[in-house]
Amino acid sequence: MRATAEAVEGNKVRLSVEVDEAEVDRVVDDTARRLGRQLRVPGFRPGRVPRQVLEARLGGASALRQQAISDALPDLYARAVSDVDLDPIAAPEIDVVSGEESGPLTFDALVEVRPTVSLPGYQGLAVTLPSLEVTDAEVDAQIDRVREQSGELSSVGRGALDGDYVTIDLHGTRPGGEPLDVEDYLYEVGSGSDVPGLDDQLRGAKPGDILQFSTSLATGGGEESMVPTPFRVLVKEVKEKVLPDPSDDWASEASEFSTIAELRADLRSRLAQVKLVQAQLALRERALEALVSLVEDEPPESLVDAEVRERLHDLGHRLEARRLTLEQFLEASGRDQDSLLEELHFQAVRDVRADLALRALADAEEIVVTEEELDQAVQEIASQARSTADEVRKRLDHSGRLAAVRSDRRKAKALSWLLDNVELIDEDGKPVSRDDLRARAGADVSATSDESGTQNSVTASAPSETVSSEAAPSEAAPSGTGEQESEGDVDDRVSKGAG
Repeated sequence: MRATAEAVEGNKVRLSVEVDEAEVDRVVDDTARRLGRQLRVPGFRPGRVPRQVLEARLGGASALRQQAISDALPDLYARAVSDVDLDPIAAPEIDVVSGEESGPLTFDALVEVRPTVSLPGYQGLAVTLPSLEVTDAEVDAQIDRVREQSGELSSVGRGALDGDYVTIDLHGTRPGGEPLDVEDYLYEVGSGSDVPGLDDQLRGAKPGDILQFSTSLATGGGEESMVPTPFRVLVKEVKEKVLPDPSDDWASEASEFSTIAELRADLRSRLAQVKLVQAQLALRERALEALVSLVEDEPPESLVDAEVRERLHDLGHRLEARRLTLEQFLEASGRDQDSLLEELHFQAVRDVRADLALRALADAEEIVVTEEELDQAVQEIASQARSTADEVRKRLDHSGRLAAVRSDRRKAKALSWLLDNVELIDEDGKPVSRDDLRARAGADVSATSDESGTQNSVTASAPSETVSSEAAPSEAAPSGTGEQESEGDVDDRVSKGAG
């Protein structure tokens, strides 16, 4: 078999394939044997149907040949794609040119391939990172959060301010006539009540004041169903929260530390770890954003549509695991199907552009994946799927998705190169050292002691990611579900971005 490829328009390629007559004859013979086993012909046992009888049942030798060619075209096309090293992203349009009746088989396939994008100036990219410095004001804010946990309420005679607590009796009527009566309700002024306008009425109010006002409440049908609703509020008591002095005695009672200085030092250390995590995450996100911004071409709709379908597939799996339907998910999230698809399409465009950018970077820097690295990726998938590396490799080979694993690992290496080579500056435009972004081994971003009064005072928004090439995540090895996976589940792990 011989195959040649010729670029046509855009990212489409015409693949021209010629199959020798001898190979076509083998294909026809194989098809005849297969059909001979499948067809039931009176007077003949399965597999013993003479060729002439089989051809007669199908409509002649020409019909058998055409059936054989039709059955063999997908495999012949796949072999040709591999021979000329194409990267198709959509189903081909195949046209048989000659050979349907006799002689060599020739066919053309018009196929859309993954485009190659350019990244002008990628070697001069710069990323601005948030500051790693912990200020005294930030430590003071954390100290105040801990003091809030130890605060006590004390009655005052002045008017209520934001942050004060008031004891009130509230009376009103819900839309529809149902009474709304609350007695001795302790409410924080300024916290945002379900009763619109309540905070405005309470600000400045003193014990004994009776507040009467009207506000609009929804009947359940959106803004158009808002109806005026009268309320009457009796202010019984106003209390302010008195915070303890930040002394050594308080620190020893509220935390595991003996002095306020020790507590401040611990909070400063925790804040530094949080800022480190934030800077590392910002590096990854902003570096990739900067790289993607260099891509001027719009991604092919076929790639975007495939990504949307993959996201819907993943969503379906997650909902099924939680025994939820799509309708229940949409209702709970306050979206309809159109808004969900719009959101998924936006995310798909972003991710496809990132995929193309990383592939282009890997090409520009001549990044390759060694066989050892590929074996490691397969082993990671096998571990998550609770299978063996040999079994997973067989499945990947059979489904043609081993190339996807290699491609994903190659993109991960490209991302590592980007993180290691992009210029880093702080918000003042000063250079940032990568040494400052190296996470300490075993560093715990959140508090770890159950006895510590500062346990929840400092938390990070996301897990730590290191900056080194060793730590770049492999897209081919997503986190496991903790459940035994079928062969289809294993294949699903590498279907995203296949090719």
